[in-house]
Amino acid sequence: MDILEFLEKNKQIMDNVMKKYLPEKFDSEYIEWAFGKPKYAFDTESLTKSLAEPCWDLLNRGGKRWRPGLLLLVTDILKGDRETAKEIAGMIELIHNGTLLVDDVEDLGKMRRGKPCIHILYGQDVAINAGNFLYFIPLLILIKNKERLGKDKLVKLYEIYAEEMINLSLGQAMDIWWHKGGKQEITEEEYFQMCSCKTGTLARMSTRMAAVISDRQDLEEKLARLAESIGIGFQIQDDVLSVTGEEFSKKKGFGDDITEGKRSLMVIYALRHASPEQKKRLLEILGMHTTNKELIQEAIQILKSAGAVEYAKKKAREIVRDAWENIDGDLPDCEPKDILRNFINFLIERKI
Repeated sequence: MDILEFLEKNKQIMDNVMKKYLPEKFDSEYIEWAFGKPKYAFDTESLTKSLAEPCWDLLNRGGKRWRPGLLLLVTDILKGDRETAKEIAGMIELIHNGTLLVDDVEDLGKMRRGKPCIHILYGQDVAINAGNFLYFIPLLILIKNKERLGKDKLVKLYEIYAEEMINLSLGQAMDIWWHKGGKQEITEEEYFQMCSCKTGTLARMSTRMAAVISDRQDLEEKLARLAESIGIGFQIQDDVLSVTGEEFSKKKGFGDDITEGKRSLMVIYALRHASPEQKKRLLEILGMHTTNKELIQEAIQILKSAGAVEYAKKKAREIVRDAWENIDGDLPDCEPKDILRNFINFLIERKI
């Protein structure tokens, strides 16, 4: 199956699951099903306007839905229950979009998926609350599927959720402090740990949950390593596209990472290999948090002249290749495994 075809098919599955647990409009029937009969009375119009509408404004803009797709693929490879996997995969995509809502507020983002960020359209208060809602409403999926899952699996899935959500905040904390200029000299090991927590978290959650669903917890650790590496590789490619991808910049915004002062792998490499004058200038521009296109281009040129872009691409491929070789022999040969292999390559070689 073609990767884009797989992602599109997966998107339709995820949208149906997510609308079950988070409808585009709140009504009394949904409220009672999801949260129980209210003691007093909910204002469903307010809930629709400040939760459902901003959440679905973002969700309806698209997105690759690759993290839940990863959960489904791994479940298929391990011959787990796909119907259960579909439900659990919905958790991953809801959480991911919650991170986008909050991340855009924290980064003072302007564009997300080709449109103004949710906090610009609805206000920061609505965006933060809706983002937090998307962190926790996914637990409703576990609650509603507790009989299907059974006690042991349910407890394990709760544990995975808690562990990885904590990791998410750890990664975001490092990223925020760095692009605020709180630390200038960052090592590659620190960067990879940040990515592991921030971008690797939901990929890792996907494969770990797939292992539990499929009764293959013996592979949980290796699958987690693979997923973490995919997340790191995806983040590196995201950073590369931010400064080189014309089509990508139309959706996210030109040179947004430079504006944010982001300490990407490319920046870390350039600060080690550029001339003292270039290093000083790069730090100056990153510290400005500028939207000036000429200054952004100047910073990008420093990255390119230092060889940072090519180094980042090479590193992403190496990390993912090593993780794949670590688990390749443990996974049975089958069509879903072939799709997974192509899927991984697509994520780190994509142009958008």
